[in-house]
Amino acid sequence: MIRPRFSRRTVLKSALAGLASNEMLATLAAEALAPRSPSTLRVGSCVVDLEQGKRAGLDGVEVRVGDPAEKLRIADPAVRQQYREQMGSTGLVISSFMMGLLNSNPLASEPRAPVWLEQSIDAARDLGAGVILVAFFGKGNLLQDGQLKQDDVQAVVQRLKAAAPRARDAGVVLAVENTLSAKQNMEILERIGHDAVRVYYDVGNSNSRGYDVPEEIRFLKDRIACFHFKDRDRYLGEGSLQFESIAAAIKTIGYRGWIVMETANPSKDPVADAQRNGAYIRRLFGLG
Repeated sequence: MIRPRFSRRTVLKSALAGLASNEMLATLAAEALAPRSPSTLRVGSCVVDLEQGKRAGLDGVEVRVGDPAEKLRIADPAVRQQYREQMGSTGLVISSFMMGLLNSNPLASEPRAPVWLEQSIDAARDLGAGVILVAFFGKGNLLQDGQLKQDDVQAVVQRLKAAAPRARDAGVVLAVENTLSAKQNMEILERIGHDAVRVYYDVGNSNSRGYDVPEEIRFLKDRIACFHFKDRDRYLGEGSLQFESIAAAIKTIGYRGWIVMETANPSKDPVADAQRNGAYIRRLFGLG
């Protein structure tokens, strides 16, 4: 029997091909937290899916982790495989996860919340999503009469501090989004004391609270992991927000991560509206 002869190059090529899928996912994760250079500012959305995002000309989308359950939807291997296939067919990536279920099942008090964080972190690592939005609205709001709910904040600090090493090892940032001021958020971050926990800054929410958005952005600097852009029920740039000064502040801090649109749908055509708002953001930042 004659054994086939393989060159070292052939063997190496075969081995690399076998690792391709794993390397692709690792690359996606690395890109989501890549060094902040001009080439890495990207535009995504949390109101369209991957197929719609491709048609709108976006770079990626933010997806929900699922409704309250012992095992989150995003923790299902079959669901993650569907996302992988969609990323492969569209060429888009998943920018981030949204833990909206914490608004009705607060991180401070929900017994299942620590496990949900773990499941979301593991899924984010698997899908290459670099940021997990940890939400604090509705029942999860950390403010009462303008002051921090100290007992809730203490519980949140403990739970995020416990989850932070797992997030760091997965190449993921846990990003808190809430109604707090930049200084209040900074107080919480300093109590956690871990770079894997930062802020998901929503310019629309902050503006509606009366905060000085550009000043807050300059104050938080690299503690911002991701941005949500919206302008109430208008197209970006046609409402009350001064996006030119917001963009100037973002440029000043050297941010080059994701700008995720959480925008309204005036025309009732989500793809057309995402395309229009995405084009506005690219003009705003001088992106090609």
